[in-house]
Amino acid sequence: MVKNSFISIILKEQEENKENRGSVEFQVVSFTNKIRRLTSHLELHKKDYLSQRGMRKILGKRQRLLAYLSKKNRVRYKELIGQLDIRERKTPIHARMNREKPMTVPSTRKDLMIVNMGPHHPSMHGVLRLIVTLDGEDVIDCEPILGYLHRGMEKIAENRTIIQYLPYVTRWDYLATMFTEAITVNAPEQLGNIQVPKRASYIRVIMLELSRIASHLLWLGPFMADIGVQTPFFYIFRERELIYDLFEAATGMRMMHNFFRIGGVAADLPHGWIDKCLDFCDYFLTGIAKYQKLITRNPIFLERVEGVGIIGGEEAINWGLSGPMLRASRIEWDLRKVDHYECYDEFDWEVQWQKEGDSLARYLVRISEMTESIKIIQQALEGIPGGPYENLEIRRFDRAKDTVWNEFDYRFISKKPSPTFELSKQELYARVEAPKGELGIFLIGDKGVFPWRYKIRPPGFINLQILPQLVKRMKLADIMTILEVQAINSFSRLESLKEVYGIIWVLIPIFTPVLGITIGVLVIVWLEREISAGIQQRIGPEYAGPLGILQALADGTKLLFKENLLPSRGDTRLFSIGPSIAVISILLSYLVIPFGYRLVLADLSIGVFLWIAISSIASVGLLMSGYGSNNKYSFLGGLRAAAQSISYEIPLTLCVLSISLRVIR
Repeated sequence: MVKNSFISIILKEQEENKENRGSVEFQVVSFTNKIRRLTSHLELHKKDYLSQRGMRKILGKRQRLLAYLSKKNRVRYKELIGQLDIRERKTPIHARMNREKPMTVPSTRKDLMIVNMGPHHPSMHGVLRLIVTLDGEDVIDCEPILGYLHRGMEKIAENRTIIQYLPYVTRWDYLATMFTEAITVNAPEQLGNIQVPKRASYIRVIMLELSRIASHLLWLGPFMADIGVQTPFFYIFRERELIYDLFEAATGMRMMHNFFRIGGVAADLPHGWIDKCLDFCDYFLTGIAKYQKLITRNPIFLERVEGVGIIGGEEAINWGLSGPMLRASRIEWDLRKVDHYECYDEFDWEVQWQKEGDSLARYLVRISEMTESIKIIQQALEGIPGGPYENLEIRRFDRAKDTVWNEFDYRFISKKPSPTFELSKQELYARVEAPKGELGIFLIGDKGVFPWRYKIRPPGFINLQILPQLVKRMKLADIMTILEVQAINSFSRLESLKEVYGIIWVLIPIFTPVLGITIGVLVIVWLEREISAGIQQRIGPEYAGPLGILQALADGTKLLFKENLLPSRGDTRLFSIGPSIAVISILLSYLVIPFGYRLVLADLSIGVFLWIAISSIASVGLLMSGYGSNNKYSFLGGLRAAAQSISYEIPLTLCVLSISLRVIR
């Protein structure tokens, strides 16, 4: 009573003296009354976020006024907060500490820090995790952890024929898919001493070198992005898309080609493909020159890569490194020159190598290799011979002489069935020069169609083992430079975005009418509010969106987050099921529309009746909610909502739907 009488006295004094209506004390009392009213409201409506926001604003204003009054009149301030029962805020702890003693600088930590880098996403550096021990920013130790994306590729190979296993191998390394196919067929060819036609060998070389360029390009972009250069990351996709266009024209697939076969390739080059490939070679040579001008002499780039991660020649051999990491350390070792596989000896090209052994040298090797690959492709395209593209002799069954399968009718197998190939009882190690290094397969045959043992030697896995030694005594920022130059991203999935984009383009025409219907419904509800407000001469709460056009959406969102007010004497189950029926029926109504070509209603009459039949269930849900409340006013509201839905909301929405579908045509 004393508090209420004090408040009434202050308000009475302020009303008598209107000049003091804007005084600090009057505003504090007004804000206190509002806070108490809002507190009572929020005890019943805990999810009224708008009221909570207003509460916070009023509390802040009152606190600022009290702080001002405390400075001006401390006695009146104490009297006011005592009468209004306002708790005085304590001085923040940091302010009291500043008054008691001066701020001291915290001591530097002396212990080591362990940082977890990864596991990375498969489309970046492979599924790799690094546990790095740091002393400040200096790397003390680094432990690579692999095996997060193990898919049992070797065991799958031991339970498939070579032809059946070919579609799997492109998943080894998404950046160099042609090389995984090449080594898969080269091993059985060497095991069975199978001759490959000259034209097929030329086609293989062309595809392998194009795949090498695509792999180096997708190494270059993320490598530059990780050290702070974003522009080349966008440029490399331009040339890479041209390469994948050539792959698609020749193999039918952009990434998972399944193009190589034992004894040749699956299909010949289409008409006009050679001219397109020559045009690409001429264009790409100018692109490499632009990359070198943009990157190679950039002082910031040189500062990040020069002298970082140095590997000596003897050290590289002892660690079993291969590819650009080996050739950047004074070792001129390229399996295309060493093993003389395919027809690389017929072309004029040089092994690219550097002597510094640092990250810059490995970058220069890869850039130079792309130029050499273009030279090889141009020579192969200009000198490609005629003849068959596959050795069909190996398609016969190798069985006993007296078997029926060796008769003339069964001598050759057509192209459609998957031919079997018997692996002789011996062992063999085959290898090719992949973009990242030596990609090899250890194969053991057992006079059957399945390999008895199939062991894969991936280049990225072997090259990664030197990483802990390279990053020791380096800075934390140098880890990504060294890691990227190793090019271990063998599980890239960026090309799968093409398939995602295709799905999106299919779904866009479907979402277009739905979006149009939603906008139309919002406009209809907005017009309804405007007309009702004009008739009743009142202004509705239209503050969401321009001119309040999104108010219906805001009201619906607010309704979803408000607490459920269940009637105490009503049918709780019926009252709860009603809104669900009303909403679900509207959503189901879109599933029965018989769409034809270009999303136009195939049978308009059937579509109209089905749509009206299902959407009319919403009215039943509204009536159920009104009846279940056991309140005549709520029931009248449900009747009004059902009548409103039947009379004009459903027909108007149907009109918007028909217009939207007709516009798409």
